[in-house]
Amino acid sequence: MGTKDGNIADGGTPRKGGAPDVAPQPARAGGDAQRSVLSPRHRRVVLDVLHYLVLVLSVMLILFISYDTFRNIPFLENRVYMRFQLWVCVVFLLDFFIELWLTPKSGRKGYWKSKWVYLVLSVPYLSLINLTNLQLGTDSLYVFRFVPLLRGAMALVIVINYITSSRITGLFISYISILVLVVYFGCLIFYQQEQPVNPLVTSYWDAFWWGGAVVTTIGCSVYPVTVTGKVLVVVLSFMGEIMFPLFTVYLSSLILKQRSVLKFVNKAKSTSKTPSGQPKAAPAEAPGVGVSGNKS
Repeated sequence: MGTKDGNIADGGTPRKGGAPDVAPQPARAGGDAQRSVLSPRHRRVVLDVLHYLVLVLSVMLILFISYDTFRNIPFLENRVYMRFQLWVCVVFLLDFFIELWLTPKSGRKGYWKSKWVYLVLSVPYLSLINLTNLQLGTDSLYVFRFVPLLRGAMALVIVINYITSSRITGLFISYISILVLVVYFGCLIFYQQEQPVNPLVTSYWDAFWWGGAVVTTIGCSVYPVTVTGKVLVVVLSFMGEIMFPLFTVYLSSLILKQRSVLKFVNKAKSTSKTPSGQPKAAPAEAPGVGVSGNKS
């Protein structure tokens, strides 16, 4: 049976000259499977909380490592530290898999490709080495202590990018923060390796002075005698040489931005103000038109 106007036949099929009363529903070709578990707003809140938590735990881990180094405490024998770093790594792993779970299914393959290093840096290597009784050198074990801190450095970059509005500013602050961390831990490792065998390194401040001189490439009277110290010279010098071009680019962008703002302000002032005592210029007349508006 047709409709009242005769425009639509039975079953909702429109006839010639008419339109259906109800718009057809678009097909859902896997649309529900492509959406994230949470809304974008709630997903952002959860990830922000996790990233800040990772950052705070990384700072606490830095304090633990510094205290053990200055006190010459063997970290494998410090059960409090070993238990703490294990739980820190567990939180890092939860952060990785929760973010993976909140990622839409269509983007999870890309997440694995771009974030697999986060998973590698979140593994509690010290706990696994202690559990399996794996025999490693002191230098290797000391390096493994800093692996979770690389994960914290990545969280620091993410947090800085959230806070800063400019991409160049965020990149600059992120690099400076990472450079400060690298110099601090480089000096810490340098002190731990050089202090027993190098008479020029008697305290951490000697190592810190050495690190500051190396990263700024000005040279220092303190020189390393161990292989680890020599490797750190190359790493810190390389980091310092990268910093100066980036600093130049950042300053150039600030100057260009400031100049563009001043130019815009001056242009706005010149167009809004007219010289005092002078009338505004009359609009130009069209060619062939007199004062009365008639053609001459």
